[in-house]
Amino acid sequence: MSITEETPTRQIDPEMAADIAKFEELLAGYQAGRVEEDVFRVFRLNNGIYGQRQGGTNQMVRVKVPYGAMTADQLDLLADVIDDHSRGWGHITTRQNIQFHFVELTEIPEVMRKMAEVGLTTREACGDTVRNVQGCHLAGACPMEVLDVTPWAEAAYRHFVRNPLGQRLPRKFKINFSGCDTDCGQAMFNDVGVIAATRTFEDGSVERGFRIYIAGGLGTTPFPALALEDFTPREDLLATIESVLRVFEQTGNRDNKLRARLKWVVDQLGIDEVRRRVVAIRKLLPASATWPGGVPEVVAEWGDDPAGVAAGITPTAMGQGTPVTLGAKSDYDRWVEANVVRGAANGTVSAYAWCELGDVTSAQFRSVAAMVREFDVDVRVTNRQNLVLRDLTEEQLPALYERLVAADMALAGAELSRDVVACPGADTCNLAVTQSRGLASAIGTALDEAGLAEVGGVRMNISGCTNSCGQHHTADIGFFGAERRAHGQPAPGYQMLLGGYVGQEQIHFGQKALRLPAKNAAEATVRVVRRFTDERQAGEKFIDWMNRSGGVAEVAAGLKDLDQFPTPDEGPEFYVDYDETGPYVAEIGESECAT
Repeated sequence: MSITEETPTRQIDPEMAADIAKFEELLAGYQAGRVEEDVFRVFRLNNGIYGQRQGGTNQMVRVKVPYGAMTADQLDLLADVIDDHSRGWGHITTRQNIQFHFVELTEIPEVMRKMAEVGLTTREACGDTVRNVQGCHLAGACPMEVLDVTPWAEAAYRHFVRNPLGQRLPRKFKINFSGCDTDCGQAMFNDVGVIAATRTFEDGSVERGFRIYIAGGLGTTPFPALALEDFTPREDLLATIESVLRVFEQTGNRDNKLRARLKWVVDQLGIDEVRRRVVAIRKLLPASATWPGGVPEVVAEWGDDPAGVAAGITPTAMGQGTPVTLGAKSDYDRWVEANVVRGAANGTVSAYAWCELGDVTSAQFRSVAAMVREFDVDVRVTNRQNLVLRDLTEEQLPALYERLVAADMALAGAELSRDVVACPGADTCNLAVTQSRGLASAIGTALDEAGLAEVGGVRMNISGCTNSCGQHHTADIGFFGAERRAHGQPAPGYQMLLGGYVGQEQIHFGQKALRLPAKNAAEATVRVVRRFTDERQAGEKFIDWMNRSGGVAEVAAGLKDLDQFPTPDEGPEFYVDYDETGPYVAEIGESECAT
């Protein structure tokens, strides 16, 4: 069945049914005291269920959405889950999952069963497992792509979910697919990042395949992914990924969780030795029961031909650094310029539905489901916490815009400065020390008031702690939360980073600029964006402008006056975090996020 076809309400897949039955069994054992807390916690996490900062029996449920692809029935079902079991809205993550908070533990099996009826699962969305397989949200619709990576991401998802190799890993393992070197899928900071590529033979013939990058990661110590080999043929792709996983399973540090990711294996053994082991395992893998070899059946069934470029069109990639110039006057024209992607050979277009802070209400889920049915299109979740509707015609755009306006999702926001990415922060996370969502909202408001909310070519990401769930290292302007002390009192603060960039098969991590009181971070952002807007050359990326302007230190020098705390009497608001009412306290609980 094609991913663009409707997923009907159906009998639950037997494997999903088995997952739910086992969850019910262990939950009953845990409640009766027969299953120990640590055992149930590991099991719960491997099934996508997190504890929350609020403690008690409140749970966060993370739904796996492989490469972001969803159907109308699934969107409607998520709306029902929100209304019946959560707090009114769901949250899109930077890894194309959708998660819900404040779900009562005893209701989890019912939620799982409802989702399984439309083909959704939480299995291995958390824990020391192979996590959600990501893929470029424009795969199959992008004029820049070398291959449509959709079926390859689907094949990887099918191969690794419930695979015995991935159930008790040293730490989590992340796989990501991009269809070209623009790298909208952000392959360059994953354990395995796959980028579609070509190689040319002496006779001039061209073969499409992949370049594989391994051992990338963020967290408190970011590592850039490293090339495994120059080119990987299509028939070797899944075998190569499994071989990398096997090396990690065999050599990952099981004694120290802080040094357990694949990046630390490379740090210890060296990239040459890791490459040698991967290739050695891959050579004999066809003899294994886990991988039969060759091109996966789903790829042969769905096809992976690229979308191609329309005749006479020079396509524009939508990756980091893409300049967007909003010179049109009407709201509709501004939305088209900022949120619509054109250039595919079949003449279809894609349009972003903006989801502020990655939040989607139940009414919005139902509205998007109705749009998918009305316009006969498909929808995907993006890694910048939006939704994108694909396979549209030019004639459908005005009507789609009207539907998005009614759903409050039509702001010219995708890829613009107002599109701030933030982790959940201290709202629900045990590790966060600041309210990152509150800062994201404050930055959006400040940029709007300054007339800078629709500046293109600059991205902002915020994390509530050093662990980079908000991917602050990769943004033009990044922040991570930190406790500050001023005048003898604790206060919310942020470390500002500048110059992060992902694209063209390279990654630059943002460099530390300066530390700021939380309440001054929005003003610092406005100053940097204003200066960038005033000084940038035509088409210039933020990182290039920053380097041309003297680097991080010189840009930070213009913000130094903001790194000051007034006394508590002069500025009491500086000692209260966003979305809080009482004095700031950095409360950190036990980690379950396995960063």
